[in-house]
Amino acid sequence: MRELAVWSRTRRWIPAAVIVLAVLVDLLTPAPVSSAPLLAVAPVAAVSLLRPAGIVAVGLAAMLAHAGLAYAAGSFGWQAGVANQVTLMAVTVLAVGLDRSLRSQHASASRARYAAEVAQRAVLPRPPSRLGELRIAARYVPAEDMALIGGDLFVVQDTPFGVRAMVGDVRGKGLSAVAAVSVDIGAFRHAADHSPDLPDLVEVMEEALLREGRRREGPDETEGFTTALIVQFSDDLEQVQLVNRGHPAPLLLHADGRARVLEPAEEAPPLGITSLGSWASPVETYAFPPGAMLLCFTDGVTEARDRAGAFYDPADRVPGMLRDYLRQTGHPAEPSTVLDFLARDVSRHSASAPQDDQALLALHRPLPHQDLLTHR
Repeated sequence: MRELAVWSRTRRWIPAAVIVLAVLVDLLTPAPVSSAPLLAVAPVAAVSLLRPAGIVAVGLAAMLAHAGLAYAAGSFGWQAGVANQVTLMAVTVLAVGLDRSLRSQHASASRARYAAEVAQRAVLPRPPSRLGELRIAARYVPAEDMALIGGDLFVVQDTPFGVRAMVGDVRGKGLSAVAAVSVDIGAFRHAADHSPDLPDLVEVMEEALLREGRRREGPDETEGFTTALIVQFSDDLEQVQLVNRGHPAPLLLHADGRARVLEPAEEAPPLGITSLGSWASPVETYAFPPGAMLLCFTDGVTEARDRAGAFYDPADRVPGMLRDYLRQTGHPAEPSTVLDFLARDVSRHSASAPQDDQALLALHRPLPHQDLLTHR
């Protein structure tokens, strides 16, 4: 950050440095060599670095420098003098116009990004950081910078039946995927408050997706589906129940750094696939001791490839990072820290921008001493 601040201050002097360089080139080279082309670079270099008045000032400085050098060399005339002055003036005017155009585009992009952020908060609201004793952290890592939301989703809700959560990935891209995410989250929120058990909750969601599919046209009508991991915690947080419908298996992380992949014992297809018939939603129950964390993610994580084509394996990489953190700090990582580690490690693994959207969710039952430290 300090280096960025220094660069932000010093880069404003680039146009002046160009003029100084042009003067030195003119003085140190034979008389026939003109530095006018290099002087013309100065106002262009000032674009986006200075305000329009500053660009004009740079252009005038370049014109004065050229005139002074030409007069000193006795070469100021129609071709070597006036023509170059007109050229410098024209370049300065064009630089001012280019600066205004870039600033207008930047303002438009900022407004579009703000609108996207509002849409993201409306369609994919960030879960609360805490529900009772359960700590929560969520991240959405888009594959495209301006696309703050796509087809991946997470939702956490406190219900009469305990805390329930879902991480999912809908088929498709673009606006149709965003619309499907909205339907999934709305269906989950309704079902989570009214369905007494997870199979019933899944059935309500299936019906909502089928109704939405009938309203659509094209492939989305018959081929739309959502991979989903649905989670429910007991009131005392001693147990966690999972229903996995075609989604990457989550990790159960323990306070000492041990990890277990919670692979479903019975495979089930994604939600919304009717062509394969009707499927049960087997519920699997696991112990969730103090210090445990359930780490959930979409296939943007598990399908990230390195240059050799190897997939990213959270079960292989995440536990080592958390053990290192535990040794260095003396305490387990918070949920937000775990998600930061995971997002950065996936980016390092793929050595590029995300290849697919990533929805990350960490649900943590802190150790008693961690809870006390938080309240202080």
